[in-house]
Amino acid sequence: MKLCTAAILLLFCLGIFTVHTAKGSASSQSIRKFSCLTLSPKQLNIRTLVSYQKQQVPTNAIMFITAKGIKICISPDEKWVKTAMKRIDERRAAKRK
Repeated sequence: MKLCTAAILLLFCLGIFTVHTAKGSASSQSIRKFSCLTLSPKQLNIRTLVSYQKQQVPTNAIMFITAKGIKICISPDEKWVKTAMKRIDERRAAKRK
């Protein structure tokens, strides 16, 4: 009887430890909800872009976000991409003033 009680207590403690460890490791890592797997070859209208994010994993890309919330991944090597990023940054700075 004592052995059975000890085994149940041990399993209970291991269960609590496992849940606590899994919860801590999952919440300590930031998880991206959207990542670029393919890159669009098209040039976008800079006026419709409101934001961007730089991404290096799984592929090196700039993710532009349009006013409608659409996310489009573009190669950072495209000539117009740096201009678009600069314009978005300028708009953000103007709104802060």
